[in-house]
Amino acid sequence: MAERLMLLDTASLYFRAFYGVPTKVRAPDGTPVNAARGLLDIIAKLVADFEPTHLVACWDDDWRPRWRVDLIPSYKEHRVRELVPGGVDVEETPEELVEQIPLIREMLETLGITVIGATEHEADDVIGTLASQSQLPVDVVTGDRDLFQLVDDDAGVRVIYTARGMNKLEVLTDDVVRSKYGVSAGQYADFAVLRGDNSDGLPGVAGVGDKTAAGLLSEHGSLDRIIAAAGEPSSSLSKTGLSNSVRARIAAAEEYLAVAPTVVGVVRNLDVGKFDARLKPLPPSQRADVDKLAERRGLGGSMKRALLALGNEASTPPS
Repeated sequence: MAERLMLLDTASLYFRAFYGVPTKVRAPDGTPVNAARGLLDIIAKLVADFEPTHLVACWDDDWRPRWRVDLIPSYKEHRVRELVPGGVDVEETPEELVEQIPLIREMLETLGITVIGATEHEADDVIGTLASQSQLPVDVVTGDRDLFQLVDDDAGVRVIYTARGMNKLEVLTDDVVRSKYGVSAGQYADFAVLRGDNSDGLPGVAGVGDKTAAGLLSEHGSLDRIIAAAGEPSSSLSKTGLSNSVRARIAAAEEYLAVAPTVVGVVRNLDVGKFDARLKPLPPSQRADVDKLAERRGLGGSMKRALLALGNEASTPPS
């Protein structure tokens, strides 16, 4: 089997699992386990369908890093439940999901899945670093369009996009990104800066949507060149290919455009240390821990399917 690394945008997947599995799915003690069980089933499907030899669950140590907020204060602002000065802001998250997150972390680690986060950085930045530094082909699993900037056919980096559901996964290559958005994957971060993203609190350039952003990048190649063209004297209008209205919009967004590329661009050079993400059967003692956890938390058939997909003979009875 050809070796391949799979990187999970873990929070994206456990949010999807939480909303995809009824909260009536509970442990013997009555606590909800729908997100945990749903995530196990997602992992089982991904591993069975795409056959990675290495797997990392990338973790949000900080879902809203202060350095990004300092550049664009509206960044993810609408998702904040509580501001924590000097710490990690509390995200607006259903309580029944919040109480499952420690279980999800324990579950992943007990299964032998490598979990990696980075202080003051999002999972996106961990993914960007691992994808950029990997010697293996990479599949990035996410429901976040921002990670389309990592697609790179030459480096063997694809995105497995989950937005349409686990039964309608979309595998993004360079050609797919271009066909969907009219820009190359290498231009996607600039494209995202120009059009903005309400889900992340990024305003974009007023009056510039997908079509205009794609057209500008097709004509000029990059955001830097668009900004340079917009700054040319009006006598150079025909040479720059920019209308007066677009030049005015770019000029009005000058402060935003000076910082947005840093906010939108994923970090690719974090020090994540050494780790072994190869999937391999669990040793007997760790396998016993998995079975105990599955029984105690009522993970049943979902744990069985995950164990099988990860190369372990399952003994946990389904339920």
